[in-house]
Amino acid sequence: ETQVAESGGGLVQPGGSLRLSCTASGFTFSHYTMNWVRRAPGKQLEWVATISTNGAFTSYADSVQGRFTISRDDATNTMYLQLTNLNSDDTAMYYCTKPGTPPTSPGTQVTVSS
Repeated sequence: ETQVAESGGGLVQPGGSLRLSCTASGFTFSHYTMNWVRRAPGKQLEWVATISTNGAFTSYADSVQGRFTISRDDATNTMYLQLTNLNSDDTAMYYCTKPGTPPTSPGTQVTVSS
């Protein structure tokens, strides 16, 4: 059974940083491009970043470009999202997904507030 589990969220002040993790199981993680997506309160799901297999290629939403960094470690079936220079617009539930599939996991909450 395909499963992912996100962690690393929390409450952080504007300008702060967090590192989110996504641990995968039940599928051959290294064979898949993976996404981070997020849903802010009252808003639709928003794509955040994508990383290709072996990490050769990455892409980011304009809203996070230059502030967030996506990476992966296929040896541990884990994907990361480093968040820096956070602002209130980044407050959301963050999920990791395979492209084209909706979130099926609980996600991890990021709240940016002073």
